[in-house]
Amino acid sequence: MAGDLLGGGAAMIELDHLVAGYERLAITPTLCGTIEKGSLTAIVGINGCGKSTLLKTLAGFIPPVSGQLYWRGTRPVIGWLAQRHALESQFPLTVHDVVSQGAWPHVSLFRGLNAQMRRKIASAIDRVGLAALGESSIDALSGGQFQRMLFARVLVQQAPLVMLDEPFTGIDEATSLELMELILEMHRDGQTVLAVLHDNQRVARHFPETLLLESRRACWGDTPSVLTTFENARRA
Repeated sequence: MAGDLLGGGAAMIELDHLVAGYERLAITPTLCGTIEKGSLTAIVGINGCGKSTLLKTLAGFIPPVSGQLYWRGTRPVIGWLAQRHALESQFPLTVHDVVSQGAWPHVSLFRGLNAQMRRKIASAIDRVGLAALGESSIDALSGGQFQRMLFARVLVQQAPLVMLDEPFTGIDEATSLELMELILEMHRDGQTVLAVLHDNQRVARHFPETLLLESRRACWGDTPSVLTTFENARRA
């Protein structure tokens, strides 16, 4: 049934007739189902169907238009990667400054960064190929370098739940492949990952579960079934 994810893991988030939108304007169809702990889920659909709006609702940035969102257990820290155009690159920050922001869940307000955390930050910067640019201003970065920096911040955060809003937009395929490997690495480490994506081929290769949003309905389940339904609907 649409909205029922396959898999035997414990539920992390339950959607009970949830509709996402802004103020009282509904954008998504009604969604019922669960996001399982440790799952790797793509959110796909045409432009304007509410993919990013839904992700922001799940993250708690905007309230649902209607319906409910339930957390099973304590709401976890969320690793958030916004769309590139939603971020301001003109602040006088370095790559190291931005990546260090990922340490805040683990750092005391009064003690600051300890040696272990500094090593973790340096390791994350190196992991995304920016070791030589740690002290560079972020306004000097290319689009791909900027996205690598944001992934490094998420790596440092080590959040149980990671939400990625169009992580591959505006970057070349070689960089996209490297960042996809980081996503798979997070998943192998036990992190739950939700990603808004446009490339159905990438989704088919790497994401076991998919939520497809359309204007009046949603198809939610194992990726091969969802994408087959999508292709059949396009041909009809």
